[in-house]
Amino acid sequence: MPKKKSAKKSADRFLTNCKKIDAFVYEIKIKGLSDNHLSWAFEYAIVRLYRDFEKLILECLVAAINNDTTQLSQKKGFDFPKHLTDEVCQYIIVGEKYFDFRGRSGLISTLKSYLADDHYLVVSVKKPAYREALDQFIVLRNFAAHDSDQSKAACLKALGKARISSAGSYLKVNNRFQALSSKLQKLTCEIRDSAPY
Repeated sequence: MPKKKSAKKSADRFLTNCKKIDAFVYEIKIKGLSDNHLSWAFEYAIVRLYRDFEKLILECLVAAINNDTTQLSQKKGFDFPKHLTDEVCQYIIVGEKYFDFRGRSGLISTLKSYLADDHYLVVSVKKPAYREALDQFIVLRNFAAHDSDQSKAACLKALGKARISSAGSYLKVNNRFQALSSKLQKLTCEIRDSAPY
């Protein structure tokens, strides 16, 4: 019988990557970069952190389906085989596209389209303690990646700010990046501790 996909290992990998990104942020802060270059570096850091977070969530969702297809069968209305490969689980989630979600509420909706409301992954992501951090994290990443009027407007709304020049300029002040990273690490530890594998 094939080995079960491990959400715990995915969480540990994400936590390791967070430490590397945090170390990068620490190094760029002490290197004496120009203000503009420092902002760019923080934008890179938030995009990199988001990429790793997206991968974590996809891997945890794959693990959840791989470990137990019962909830998927209930959500989709027909019985899936008990044992699905990781590749099949991932195909069920993304098809021929890439994994994506629209904000925290979109992430919760995505998870709930495959898992029961009381699944540990849904429960962890839905916790009010992570709402603000996830909302801010996602809009800051979108602003850093797209720099569009829409992404800026969403960022201003989520942050409750009247103006912001860039995601990087916001993140480099008052340890804001580190605070978001820390909150994501706390969420990841909760997911890891709740995961059966």
